[in-house]
Amino acid sequence: MQRYPGIDPPEYVAWKPDRRLAAEYRKRLESDAGRAAALQSLDEDELLAMYAGLVRFRVHDYTLKRWVRRGIISKAWLGTGEEAVTVGAVHALDRDTDIVAPMIRNAGATHEMGMALPTIFAGYLGTADGPNGGVDGHFGDLHAGVLQPISHVGVMVPVVTGMACSFRLRGEPRVALTWVGDGATKTTHVHEGFNLAGVLRVPAIFILQNNQVALGTRLDQHEAGDFEAWPAMYGLAGAHADGNNVLDVWSATRLAADRARAGGGATLLIVDTFRMGGHATHDEAEARRTFAPELFAAWGRRDPIGLYEMWLSSEGIAADRLSAIEAEVTAAVESAAGQALEGRDQRMPEGPAAEYAGISAGVRQPGLAARL
Repeated sequence: MQRYPGIDPPEYVAWKPDRRLAAEYRKRLESDAGRAAALQSLDEDELLAMYAGLVRFRVHDYTLKRWVRRGIISKAWLGTGEEAVTVGAVHALDRDTDIVAPMIRNAGATHEMGMALPTIFAGYLGTADGPNGGVDGHFGDLHAGVLQPISHVGVMVPVVTGMACSFRLRGEPRVALTWVGDGATKTTHVHEGFNLAGVLRVPAIFILQNNQVALGTRLDQHEAGDFEAWPAMYGLAGAHADGNNVLDVWSATRLAADRARAGGGATLLIVDTFRMGGHATHDEAEARRTFAPELFAAWGRRDPIGLYEMWLSSEGIAADRLSAIEAEVTAAVESAAGQALEGRDQRMPEGPAAEYAGISAGVRQPGLAARL
């Protein structure tokens, strides 16, 4: 994938294939018999769709970062370097029936679940064309299976538990999934939600996205225990995945989803990755002071897109096919962003009454109840 100085993390700009990391990537996929068997079900189109999803998420973030630089928006919360955690998980679900509740590092879930890119970008601009009519910067679309989050981290854990409980009570073979950051695990809602999910054996998946930092607080400063011990504490199935290996995330999530649909209850999937930038675009310099340069360099060599490109190449996928996908995805994202910008001046919300009327109308849209 093409890299952009000043937009990409500097470690990605200089990224080169590493045969040692390629071998580790493959070994990881072959080390668990269940996951290896699940991966055999993926055909070439599905593998390339995941690649397109990773690129789409990265270019989505490029757009937001450029908008910040141009003063179009004030700041942006990005998922750069963590794309595989979101894309692998979403692609492992049944996107026609399952529900996801993304947080700030999981914005790519919106387009991978089927939300239209122009609508997503309109949401960032707060225009009437956005998913919620410009009322709030947090948005989703239940028609696409995306539950709108709120800014309070960790709160979606009990909400997703409740939704999954409704699936179980109605006998529906559906799964609800959300992500929670390592820092958000320190909130009460997370522990209450995990406990209830374990007690009720609901069909839910919780991905503990350990990116090593909470705002500006390193993992070693806020966590003295071991996340690996958490699933047993709450009666949840436990699993671990490499958050920079999209296929490992996919297979771990697919097995958890299959287990949930079969009545096996909820899974807490611990996924290790690294935040390659700031908490948001305003504090990237602070992030660089938080960790040693050597740590950024180590994780920079493990760019999830570059690693997946190496694996696809080893499977016989030609580089020109990946380049064609990148070009197509990039053009679609840029077109969607341009479309959203065109409506920025003409399509601003008219006022509170109009906005809330729009939301009420949206809630009454045909088919929404069926999705829930």
